[in-house]
Amino acid sequence: MDKLLALNTLLEVADAGGFSKAAQRLGVATSSVTRLMDALETSLGTALLTRTPRKVSLTDAGIAYVEQVGKVLDDLAEADESVFDSGASPVGALRIAVPSAFSRLRLAPHLAAFLAEHPRVFLDVVVADHYADLALDRIDIAIRIGLPDRDANLVVRKLADNPRYVVASHDYLERSGTPPTPQALDSHECLRVAYGGGYRTRQVWSFRRDGAEERVEVRGHLLSNSIDILLEAVLAGRGIALLPEWLVAAEIRAGRLMRLFEQFEATPHNGDAVVYAAYLPNRRHSSKVRAFLQFLGARLQSALEG
Repeated sequence: MDKLLALNTLLEVADAGGFSKAAQRLGVATSSVTRLMDALETSLGTALLTRTPRKVSLTDAGIAYVEQVGKVLDDLAEADESVFDSGASPVGALRIAVPSAFSRLRLAPHLAAFLAEHPRVFLDVVVADHYADLALDRIDIAIRIGLPDRDANLVVRKLADNPRYVVASHDYLERSGTPPTPQALDSHECLRVAYGGGYRTRQVWSFRRDGAEERVEVRGHLLSNSIDILLEAVLAGRGIALLPEWLVAAEIRAGRLMRLFEQFEATPHNGDAVVYAAYLPNRRHSSKVRAFLQFLGARLQSALEG
């Protein structure tokens, strides 16, 4: 019995829920699948599958075995792929984790171009706003926005700056007045990104110009960890927000938002966050990782300069 073939066939049977469907997917005779499963069970001395006229399902032992086998085969496929991926031409599956809003505005528009340039790469894009465990979730590259020193055990590479703009709608400014200086924000409704803690948590926005810095404590009735929610609120005239350039640039160009304090560099209290990539050290020599980072870095830089 070819053990590797038997294990792959078992996974196919478990997924298909029957011998006939599995055989169709594999392009072999149903009898071949049946004999291979019988031989595998005999070699293990236990039943992995429950057979009924309508369905084939896993026994308890089969469920536990398939879970372990799946991990082993994934590791084997990854090891095989790493050999091919160390060459000059990017090849194989590339799994990327990226925040939702950033994915929509700065990644999704460029994926078709990347795939056209690298036709042997298969992209698997995981959109998630939490920090994924790269090893546990089998992530090749995590695109993150923040302070790279939080990832001391990972390889990190800055892709682009992350300038923030203070913005408000024309309706809000007509109702509440335009703050003439950053210090005037203490009397305005400020829409805040949640960085931990509740709505009573003190939040400070920093403004730098010509080497001098001033700090303003801001308050408001809306706090959220979703910058999409804050964007909708500022567009609806609910207050003033400090949001990333990549999120609000199109709204400013379209005249739906006005940028305030253009002569200042503005940041929230968490400091000079950047857009960066994080990956495990064993991905350091991957040609597909290298190709994707070069591609995305160039596109992000072009967007900032444009």
